[in-house]
Amino acid sequence: MTRTIDERPAGEHPEHHAAPSHTRRPHRAWGPWRIGTPLAVLLCGGLFVVSAENSEGTDLRPGRYTDLASLVSNEARTYAGLQQRVKDLNADVAILTNSVNDKEVKRYQRKIERLKDPAGLVPRSGPGVTVTLSDAPEDVINSTSLDLNYLVVHQQDIQAVVNAMWQAGARAVTVQGQRVVSTTGIKCEGNAVQLQGVPYSQPYVISAVGDQGALLTALDDDAYLKVYREQADNPEISVGYDLALEDEITAPAYDGLLDLTYATPLR
Repeated sequence: MTRTIDERPAGEHPEHHAAPSHTRRPHRAWGPWRIGTPLAVLLCGGLFVVSAENSEGTDLRPGRYTDLASLVSNEARTYAGLQQRVKDLNADVAILTNSVNDKEVKRYQRKIERLKDPAGLVPRSGPGVTVTLSDAPEDVINSTSLDLNYLVVHQQDIQAVVNAMWQAGARAVTVQGQRVVSTTGIKCEGNAVQLQGVPYSQPYVISAVGDQGALLTALDDDAYLKVYREQADNPEISVGYDLALEDEITAPAYDGLLDLTYATPLR
């Protein structure tokens, strides 16, 4: 048994000796890690929520789109599926409409049939003109010191050709094989041009069914297209402009949506 040495002064009673005090644990300071870690977790959680809301279920890092051609192809397939769905629904509507035996309905049906041709809802075939617009060759683009906007086809270039064809009395016009109607929108979408919701990459083929002489005159006289052709002849720009007379052009019937969502017809 270990003995201890009693160092109390002589004569001091044990119970009068002050009790030893308990040792106080050192206070731990709140370091930056103890504060920063919860904040970092909260911040990450907030970012996840914001990303989920903004993505709306889509991929924020679309790595599957390795190039423009893949993007255009994917969008075109999606549009084709939706277009087929519209065709099926229109066919169902036509069947139900024809089954209605009502004089007023029949009268409107006859009126609709008369308007289908001028509205572009029936196919058209005949002689005409085809204009193909394309970007400058790759070697010109890589070596030029000019603004690259001069070397690519823009929506206004396509619109100028289409408008000239309409002014010449074209009976039908197509762009990339798609029928152009009064509700058709042509707009730039990155390096592609979007037509009726589908992106297309160059070259852009624009065809018109109509009197070839009138079409050639309208294209030659158009002031905007004169400037475009001058740039096409300029070796430093060299955008493509090719014109061909066609003995037979087939313009398919327009089969897209006809509703005016953001426009009101003038009365």
